[in-house]
Amino acid sequence: MNPIKTEVLELAQKAEIELKPIFKRVEEICEKNSQKVLEAFQECSLSDVHFNTSTGYGICEPGRDKIEEIYANIFKAEDALVRIQLISGTHALAVTLSGILRPGDTMLSITGAPYDTLQTVIGISKEESKSSLKSYGIKYEQIELVNNDFDIESIKQRLSKQDIKLVEIQRSRGYSTRKSLNIDKIENAIKAIREVNKDVIIMVDNCYGEFVEEKEPIEIGADIAVGSLMKNLGAGIATGGAYIVGRKDLVELCAERLTSPGIGKEIGPSLNQNSLILKGLFFAPSVVASAVKTMILASKMLEDLGFDTEPKYDEIRADIVQTITLGSKEKLLKFCQGIQKASPIDSNVIPEPSDMAGYDDQVIMAAGTFTQGSTIELSCDGPMREPYIVYLQGGLTYEYGKLGILRALSDMLDKNPNGNFNN
Repeated sequence: MNPIKTEVLELAQKAEIELKPIFKRVEEICEKNSQKVLEAFQECSLSDVHFNTSTGYGICEPGRDKIEEIYANIFKAEDALVRIQLISGTHALAVTLSGILRPGDTMLSITGAPYDTLQTVIGISKEESKSSLKSYGIKYEQIELVNNDFDIESIKQRLSKQDIKLVEIQRSRGYSTRKSLNIDKIENAIKAIREVNKDVIIMVDNCYGEFVEEKEPIEIGADIAVGSLMKNLGAGIATGGAYIVGRKDLVELCAERLTSPGIGKEIGPSLNQNSLILKGLFFAPSVVASAVKTMILASKMLEDLGFDTEPKYDEIRADIVQTITLGSKEKLLKFCQGIQKASPIDSNVIPEPSDMAGYDDQVIMAAGTFTQGSTIELSCDGPMREPYIVYLQGGLTYEYGKLGILRALSDMLDKNPNGNFNN
């Protein structure tokens, strides 16, 4: 492998000097979230007996139940469902929506179109599914964001009719070009909703956002929040699973959808995962801070090189995702292949675009991860469509994340016959 190019190293050194005050703020948030996790472990009386596992039915399993108690404590929620049987964030969202909604109900997204895979779940994608919410008679509406913020007046007007069952808020941008939404903006939207409708269920897709800020959605009035353990809260240690937190009655509905009516949370073996889930949660504030710092560095360096980045390096962050508009299929390929080359695993693999279930466009993904699909580990992906945006996320440690960015940029420079990044 060729050494990292001198000009790339110099660019990184210059960027890090300018980023010191921004990194300090990230570290302060990390400390507050670490305190939140530590206090939850202590207040819930976590013991080594809770590391024990179960198989089969997993009836009334103490370790699994203790994990859910801790999650509820951290999120300031009435209850939690944290299960290895929840395969992904999309699966957890599908379980939540199908658990809460009934035929004839209407759900309303107030952040525009949701993530590609969730569109298939709802039944609004090009790829129709006979198992979508739409196929069961559940209706869907959406209100677009305006200038990267909620359209409060349109939301209040629609909700004043009192016929919406559930409002969905997607915190992260997905594969859209809009900004991710910080907690302050979400809190303002929730307050506006409650002015006209006190009964509508407010669900937040919390994927990629956990521990990036000091508060979580339940603390600001959301009824239920959903996320994946292969993202922030697993910290690259949990090897699978997802969580649902919120109102007790809603969590129970989700549990009955996951297992069986009348059984709910009572079953579900932990399958040797308790220690990994707890350890991942314990490390999560620090790992999330490392990922955020890695994304800030990437944003600063790519911005200095003339690329359009979102968010900008000095903006408030709402999640661990960084987008870079590369402008061409060739640049998107080069960048993703560079990140793959920088990975600890499968660094010799050359990623190529391919069809993927749940996506309308071909997608290229680069990830040499210890856990398949783990997006808290340094990875990137992007749909093969204009304006050819790469979605970069993760970094288990800042040092490894930084090395990955430097290697990707050096690789891009190596592959460019003109000797620069933008041609």
